[in-house]
Amino acid sequence: MRRPAPQEWRSDKLSQGFVGDYKPFMFVDGEGVRNSLYVSGCLFACEGCFNRSTWSFRYGTPYTAELEDRILADLRQPYVQGLTLLGGEPFLNTGVCLSLTRRVRAEFGATKDIWSWTGYTYEELLLDSADKLELLGHLDVLVDGPFDEALKDLRLQFRGSSNQRIIDVPKSLATGHAVLWASRVDATQSYEQLEKRALI
Repeated sequence: MRRPAPQEWRSDKLSQGFVGDYKPFMFVDGEGVRNSLYVSGCLFACEGCFNRSTWSFRYGTPYTAELEDRILADLRQPYVQGLTLLGGEPFLNTGVCLSLTRRVRAEFGATKDIWSWTGYTYEELLLDSADKLELLGHLDVLVDGPFDEALKDLRLQFRGSSNQRIIDVPKSLATGHAVLWASRVDATQSYEQLEKRALI
């Protein structure tokens, strides 16, 4: 596994503007019904990564204005809670992710939430470049830290290994330290119940 020094890995030098996949109306990439964008390119190279194909910055297809418009249209569905950014590494693809998140915030404000997974820790992002800080500021929830095969735990919610944290980004930025996220959804609700809500 590789770890960068602050500002060592720059999106403007690394990203090719490619995405591996877009999956609308998902139930597993965060809380509620979500539209998930998988960007291409990652340098962390975590052992046991579930999505190794997206390590290449040229995997998949170029991100387009048409895809961005489709994502925004899908987000307008009332049952969709928000957008999820995965990868690959979203913070090494800030050109793609900022284009999308700026539009989401401009159109929906806080009515749709934005989640992201990253191999960076929250604290590392605070020391990095302006584009990473802007993307962080658009998020509601950050699942941070590299996947660690030795700490893998299938019982964890929204995480692959116990070193990773689910962080409430607005509260963290307001308080000056990482604040863990607490779900707003009744934990007793099953995926079947959520799926039924989405179809109403």
